[in-house]
Amino acid sequence: MIELVQRHTALAVVVGSRAYGLHRPDSDHDRRGVFVAPTRAFWSLDKPPTHLDGPAEEQFSWEIERFCTLAMQGNPTVLEVLWSPLASFVNEDGQALLDIRKAFLSTRVADTYGSYARDQLAKVASRHARTGEINFKQAMHMIRLLLAGAHVLRTGEVLVDVTHLRGELLAVRNGDVPWPDVAAWAEHLQADLSVAAAGTALPEKPDRERIDAVLVGVRERNL
Repeated sequence: MIELVQRHTALAVVVGSRAYGLHRPDSDHDRRGVFVAPTRAFWSLDKPPTHLDGPAEEQFSWEIERFCTLAMQGNPTVLEVLWSPLASFVNEDGQALLDIRKAFLSTRVADTYGSYARDQLAKVASRHARTGEINFKQAMHMIRLLLAGAHVLRTGEVLVDVTHLRGELLAVRNGDVPWPDVAAWAEHLQADLSVAAAGTALPEKPDRERIDAVLVGVRERNL
């Protein structure tokens, strides 16, 4: 099945710390992508996979339909693929996705970004209560998600590159900021996310018709 990624990738990017501008010399290359299974592959009882790992290290790809479904749900991990500044491959189908990337955005991002950040906060706080230790890397990404959530609600653009906040975020990552201060920052950002959600111009739902039209065009091109 891995040949689906090797032969039918439509979009390939780097995400994670390198795309965020938070990388260090030993940071991984988190590769993400979208592949397009040949349309005829859906005509048999055994359907193509919705996602695949590899073939490179730290590489994960979604079949385009699954990718669109997750993006419409406001999944931060998936949306970052469409806004990554580090694209390594884009063909006609991949460009079609990039051209409509704003169609995937809706007020749902307030819930998804907020929920992801709250989950991270709960994990950090639980570990701290249990062991007295803080996972500062997890705490940094919690802060980054809250910042990104408010940004997309206010601007209609997904914030990936946070180089302008590199110093503050790496200070959290390195444990230079006391946990009470990190928790207070997170509380402030959660309140700001609510304010951004209340005033956002994003639609209540993603533009399903526009997305569907692109997907149909992709299937027709790949018969």
